[in-house]
Amino acid sequence: MSQVVELFGMRIDSLRMHEAVEKLRSWIDAGDGRCRYVVTPNVDHAVMYDENPKLRAAYEHASLVLADGFPVVVASRLLGRPLPERVAGSDLAPALFDAATEEVPMRVYLLGAAPGVAERAARNIEARWPAVAIVGTYSPPLGFERDEKENQAIIERVNAARADVLVIGLGAPKQELWIAAHHEKLNAKTALCIGATIDFLAGEKKRAPRWMQQFGVEWLHRMLSEPKRLLKRYARDAVIFPRLLWREWRGAARA
Repeated sequence: MSQVVELFGMRIDSLRMHEAVEKLRSWIDAGDGRCRYVVTPNVDHAVMYDENPKLRAAYEHASLVLADGFPVVVASRLLGRPLPERVAGSDLAPALFDAATEEVPMRVYLLGAAPGVAERAARNIEARWPAVAIVGTYSPPLGFERDEKENQAIIERVNAARADVLVIGLGAPKQELWIAAHHEKLNAKTALCIGATIDFLAGEKKRAPRWMQQFGVEWLHRMLSEPKRLLKRYARDAVIFPRLLWREWRGAARA
């Protein structure tokens, strides 16, 4: 078992990227009938986690919790509970695909993104990683999570595809709540809740330049790329996250 860092109420696995990939590969190789799912908290997730009991329950049942947000990693170090590095969801999927070989190929299902986007991502993935087979894609309709028949149909689609990896790009907290509610019915060996990754793999959205990722300001690139959608969210997080950090600091000082 990996070491765990308790932060903002979350239990975050203290892993580097290569260790996370090794863990996922072991689940795929084991094939024990369980669908283990991964969540990747950033600042926005920390804020939602504090306010949403359903999201807290989803995190509690996750098999792996990896720190996506650079500010979350910085906070861990300021509080004396250091995480080794950022393990971004958008880097996790490509790193996992890199682990596929001709001898040990990988079957992947893409769930999420706008209509047509996952299909473009599938073509790009199979061109870049020949040992990865995209065995299905689906863009659920708006409000699908409240439709029992639609949810059952999605489960049947994924199960029929016999996927090793289910990549879920539905946005937070929808993706985390959905997999928490349905993972016991799925036969995929692992599920990754990794937001806009399908869009990135499709070329629908551009990731920040590497230097911005390294300096922890990828959020700024995303906000400038989608100001109407993200400005309000980031402004809210900028107010609430420091309060969460202060609360953690005070709690540690009293302990």
